Amino acid sequence: MNLASDDFELFGLARRFGLDRADLDQRWRALQGQIHPDKFAGEGAAAKRVALQWAVRVNEAYQRLQQPLRRAAYLCELAGQAIDAETNTAMPPVFLMRQMELRESLDAAQGADQVESLAAAVALQREAATQRLQRLIDAEQDMPSAAQEVRGLMFLERFAADIERRLEALQD
Repeated sequence: MNLASDDFELFGLARRFGLDRADLDQRWRALQGQIHPDKFAGEGAAAKRVALQWAVRVNEAYQRLQQPLRRAAYLCELAGQAIDAETNTAMPPVFLMRQMELRESLDAAQGADQVESLAAAVALQREAATQRLQRLIDAEQDMPSAAQEVRGLMFLERFAADIERRLEALQD
């Protein structure tokens, strides 16, 4: 194993958006079994430190690969297509209008039923965006479009969190 390997190499996976979650979990457990710091408890300080570095590296990679949005952003970055979500906020006008409409719908929602209905609609949009990402990355290898889709999905994820907070506030 090489600390400089990308996450996919580390787990012995192809650089693809679509992956089998059970397979990823199994590979993570196998790697953890090899490098877990407890296995090196009787070793010297240097071996313990290296094992800890490996454990951190494997866990970070696992966290990134198991989450579709983070995996998509990582694949874009590996392909030289930085997401730059903090600085690159340029989105198509149609997307921006739709997001404004969603925000207005949340603000105008009267009660949990309407907020839950909005949550269901956003969940469908998130699923559709995830499917588009898989097509753009795995089938078309269109990383500039995938990066744009990642930025849009990031917005939807934040909006879904806002919806959850609104639902929690309504339940209090």
